[in-house]
Amino acid sequence: MKRITLPLVVAILVAGCGTSAPAAPPPADPPAGVSVTLAQWRSDEPMHTLQVAVRNTTDTPVYFADVQLVTPSFTALPPHRTDATIKRTERTDLRIPYGAANCSPQGLPDVQRATVVAHVSTGSGQQPRKVVFPVPHPDPLLARLLRDECSAFLIKQAVTIEFGLEWKESGKAMRGELVVTRRGSGAVTLNDMGGTTHYIVTPERRPLGTLDAAAQRLEAPIALTPGRCDGHAFAEAKKAFLFPVRAVIDGGEERVVIVVPPKPLQDRLIAYALKACGFGR
Repeated sequence: MKRITLPLVVAILVAGCGTSAPAAPPPADPPAGVSVTLAQWRSDEPMHTLQVAVRNTTDTPVYFADVQLVTPSFTALPPHRTDATIKRTERTDLRIPYGAANCSPQGLPDVQRATVVAHVSTGSGQQPRKVVFPVPHPDPLLARLLRDECSAFLIKQAVTIEFGLEWKESGKAMRGELVVTRRGSGAVTLNDMGGTTHYIVTPERRPLGTLDAAAQRLEAPIALTPGRCDGHAFAEAKKAFLFPVRAVIDGGEERVVIVVPPKPLQDRLIAYALKACGFGR
């Protein structure tokens, strides 16, 4: 067997190190006449999705293979497959999910610049190329989403707010409690609880109550009654169970956290509302 000499081994290693995969091409500029903005419909909110609204002012169709929101303010998700050909249009929406807000225990962050990254092509047979679309800064939708999520984050650092387990139909209302359980430090006051498209919330008192800094648990009685009794309201119940609770920590700025009842209670509330509204008799 032939021996491989040390100089030959070194030469082979050097040659191997000099061989690398071709560098990816830099992102291309957006096609002429094509721009994007961000929007969100009511049905997007519970799904944590938004719309990339595409505008094409030319007669050249543009194919979007995938779309991705990129910003330091939200966790980046993988590109979302869209497989959409956009012809001349003032607005065509591409729905995509977006990641969780990047929040800080120190307070509400400022929204950072954002881009929409997509793989697009403008001619038949062309391979899609990576294109970076700038989003006008500051984007009002991203600023609101960041504020809302990080406000809830700050409250959740201090307490857990949940629907209690015991709910009973009393008169024309469903009555139960909102339960606040200690997680972090600070006195937490629940100023109010708002209703939804389906339910009116009537607390026993306003503010609902304060969890003192030394206390571990607070129970705030509330009553729920139907907000609307028409069939359209029940058919469009996209936000029926997203209840906003307004709270402050140690007398600071009021924050909003969305509280959602568990699925078994949601089913009970729907059955109650249908009965209270005279449906299904």
